Amino acid sequence: MLQPKKSKFRRQHRMRSQGSGVATRGNKISFGEIGIKATSAGELNAREIEAARRAIARAVKRGGKVWIRVFPDKILTAKSGEVPMGSGKGAPDKWVAQVLPGKVLFEMAGADKDLMREALKLATYKLSVKCKVIDNQL
Repeated sequence: MLQPKKSKFRRQHRMRSQGSGVATRGNKISFGEIGIKATSAGELNAREIEAARRAIARAVKRGGKVWIRVFPDKILTAKSGEVPMGSGKGAPDKWVAQVLPGKVLFEMAGADKDLMREALKLATYKLSVKCKVIDNQL
């Protein structure tokens, strides 16, 4: 699964307020012919990204090329069950990527257009944010 090799701090603030607005960077297809674009804000964890990548690879029978345009670089913490209040912040639990509406998450090229569209459609079911499949309009 995706995660940084090293991070400066073990724990981060949640910063849920950063989920407002729309993506101005990474909102166009740059590498492939077809892609998945987020239509809602949220956090994608590393497991979801990997599950979507596997769904794409399986659907196109490992043909074509896939670009993953998001990286989970933010740590979320969790306390174990029935722990009383206080005693500090929880242990690192999972890595997430913050996603804004309009952000391109995956791109594909090098396979049949209908096959790629179907593969990306299957991948959207694995993600926790609402998405749509888009084409590269030149």
